[in-house]
Amino acid sequence: MAFATACTKTPSRSVTATPTEPDLLAIQDDELRENLFTLSSDEMRGKRAGTVDELRAAAWVAEKARAAGLQPAGDDGTYFQFFPINRTKVADNSTIEINGKSLALWQNTWITSPAEVAFDAPVVWLSSLADTAKYNLSGKVVAMALQAPSPLPAAGMSLWNYRYVASALRQQTNALKNHKAAAIILVTDAEAESDFGFIGHVFEEGTYMLEGEPARQNNSAPVVLVHSSVAPNLQQKNIKVKAAIKIDRYTYPSINVVAKAPGSDQALKDEHVLFSGHHDHDGIGATVDGDSIYNGADDNASVTVALLAIGKAWTQQPGKRSALFVWHGAEERGLLGSRWYVEHPTVPKESIVAVLNADMIGRNAPDSAALLGSIPPHRNSTALVDMALNANQQYTRFNIDTSWDEASHPEGWYFRSDHLPYARAGIPAVFFTTLLHPDYHTPRDEAERIDIDKLARMARWMYATGWAVSQAPQRPATDPDAKLER
Repeated sequence: MAFATACTKTPSRSVTATPTEPDLLAIQDDELRENLFTLSSDEMRGKRAGTVDELRAAAWVAEKARAAGLQPAGDDGTYFQFFPINRTKVADNSTIEINGKSLALWQNTWITSPAEVAFDAPVVWLSSLADTAKYNLSGKVVAMALQAPSPLPAAGMSLWNYRYVASALRQQTNALKNHKAAAIILVTDAEAESDFGFIGHVFEEGTYMLEGEPARQNNSAPVVLVHSSVAPNLQQKNIKVKAAIKIDRYTYPSINVVAKAPGSDQALKDEHVLFSGHHDHDGIGATVDGDSIYNGADDNASVTVALLAIGKAWTQQPGKRSALFVWHGAEERGLLGSRWYVEHPTVPKESIVAVLNADMIGRNAPDSAALLGSIPPHRNSTALVDMALNANQQYTRFNIDTSWDEASHPEGWYFRSDHLPYARAGIPAVFFTTLLHPDYHTPRDEAERIDIDKLARMARWMYATGWAVSQAPQRPATDPDAKLER
């Protein structure tokens, strides 16, 4: 049957799905809405990885999975897989002074990368990079205005101002790093200052890594951004900058929630169709229009509640293969939860026949969607892609945008979600999404802005795709020539 004619309304149960078809009617708009508003409420405080708020959200997901009939599939018979993450940040008692006058760390001064260093050196102000030929900069503090990167980030890119600053920093410091300066101070321009609440918060938070990964060593001159109001002090004669920059290191627990619905076929139930998403977001951050809670309704509460609905449908009508559900932690800190799970799976890795990942599935035009991993060089299983496209054609009829899957797309969206570690491990993987929007990584990503009808359709598309994988006599093959461009 063609589900497209009913896809914008809550389906009726007047027709009972046969055992050979996915029970799309089991996914209900009202339940998605209720769960979405709870998980992305202010009470959840944005669910930042490594905080009690993330653990609270994970416990909520596990309880909902249990209530849906899903079995625990984490460590030691639980729904949980804890893993440690290491955070390195500039210590709050670090100091920077200009001729004895302290700068306000994280207010008009931002250290761009954690480093433990002390210096007391004269300032050389450069009007441009060409001025480097005029001075011996060894042991000096180089100060100059932040210069616009070339090329500029593509118009309309997400987090444009942050990308602008990151590119400018990279280009300018690369040009200066061989001059053996004691430090580099760059004065923010209007583009940087227009969104520096968010940008500065990123620098303040520091870096996150999985435990056991080698620490990133910053052996080059520290790079400091200062507000334009500081520039006149740096341009005077006989100026010295003294700094004592220290770092703090923390180890936090993060958590994957893992559950399963056993398959019905004795020969196939030991194989798993893995449904993937992440349950964390950005937590409490820079205030925007009076709101500092980054709720993450689309990113990624939309997928979290969709997986719960799919799990409930699977328990009511099991597929031949088992369904495995992994709600990853610490995705926003660098895909840490999915990277950990790929290295420490709670089922045999070879039993995972396909990964159906999703990220942000509740916004933008009602009939538009994207399937990443569907065209080369990101496609690693033509068979799996065909199953997903066939499920869409048969049931949900979205207009599929493939442009974001192109290697040339400036967002690099394929490389920014939890399917990636699985694909790198050689497991067939696709990525369902309705793409970015202006509220991405802002406090405006609220439940009220989610298109519940569209969210339900996306959940049904994922479910129908997983059902097709589950019922197929043969697991989807990986393409022998599949190779990511980076």
